[in-house]
Amino acid sequence: MNWYVIYTKPKWEKKVAEKLNEIGIESYCPVITQIKQWSDRKKKVEVPLFNSYVFVQLLESERNSVFQVSGVVRYLFWLGKPAIVREEEINIIKKSLASPNLSDVSVTSIQVGDRITLETGAFSNQDAIVKEVSKTHYILVLESLGCVLKIKYK
Repeated sequence: MNWYVIYTKPKWEKKVAEKLNEIGIESYCPVITQIKQWSDRKKKVEVPLFNSYVFVQLLESERNSVFQVSGVVRYLFWLGKPAIVREEEINIIKKSLASPNLSDVSVTSIQVGDRITLETGAFSNQDAIVKEVSKTHYILVLESLGCVLKIKYK
């Protein structure tokens, strides 16, 4: 069985995961503990690691069953197909969140102006500046090589 990513209504992640588990669909909503500040107090609260995302493990033929739960919006798609997360990636998330050394975690997407290091491909280990991010491609500036790199997704 594959792990899929479903997109939920904002702030519904934990409720959706709980309801999915109640109807027999294995789901996982990774959460982290943060200290929230109000004007009169501080409080530790559990917040989802990924905003509006819940992971579900089910057969391809059972994919539509998640829509029985209110709060589920759609599946996350990658390259025109439902995004599949490998079991080892789910285990890495679980193991990382269980680590006692975990102090502050945040998830951000790549933004224009970010400096990144390419990890694979012909330009691996090259530093780049993100010039453009669109639905179909990234444009990166490789200053050390004096060139612009356009990376398309399929």
